[in-house]
Amino acid sequence: MSVKLMKKISLLLVDDHRIVREGLRALLRQEEDIEVVGEAENGQEAVQMAKKIEPDVVVMDIAMPLLSGLEATRQVLKNVPSTKVLVLSSYCDDCYVEQLTEAGASGYLVKQAATEHLLVAIREVQKGNAFFSPSIAKRKRDRSRQALKAGWTSQCKWELTTRETQVLQLIFEGWANKESAVDLGISIKTVEKHRQQVMKKLNIHDVAGLTRYAVSKGFADRVVFKEQPKLTTNCSDILPVVDLIGLP
Repeated sequence: MSVKLMKKISLLLVDDHRIVREGLRALLRQEEDIEVVGEAENGQEAVQMAKKIEPDVVVMDIAMPLLSGLEATRQVLKNVPSTKVLVLSSYCDDCYVEQLTEAGASGYLVKQAATEHLLVAIREVQKGNAFFSPSIAKRKRDRSRQALKAGWTSQCKWELTTRETQVLQLIFEGWANKESAVDLGISIKTVEKHRQQVMKKLNIHDVAGLTRYAVSKGFADRVVFKEQPKLTTNCSDILPVVDLIGLP
């Protein structure tokens, strides 16, 4: 008697916190139709692994070092169109939901609701359906109704390009223009131009303000310093992040 084997949903977990990945893996290990085939701790690693293993679903965090979840989502879907991305984040800001949805994410789940909704969300996005945490789904419905009634469509004010987003993250992490230029493979003048554009779009005209904005928006849930290029710089070029955000 032949037994038809059920194809499992292959899953890539992406989160910079190891304890979060371990908790998710423990939860998913109990499911017969889901298999964790890889883990990544930053956006760059997520893109590389997705291209290599081509998972059915990527569970993606937003605030990560090296490459944000937003840009990682764009690159994963560009390189592996068949993969579905489910965002799992502590942040439920409507601006992030809109940006990730526009980038191609199939769903958005807040971590506080992961235990209750994660399994359903994974199965739904794998089928090609959208899935949002109930609180987010309700706000989306309410906004749609208001937009139809008022005859307008709400827009996210934080409309940064990919490069501007990368520059903002490096500003948050305390990088000087010289190191940022080397890391991104662009000229110092180009870095300065991107910084000016970021300030213009956000209407914030100092580094301290940009850093506080990044903190308030959950751009990164902790300061992560990666190894910077070996350059000779003046200490005054680099502002300590702790001072910028007013931490003790």
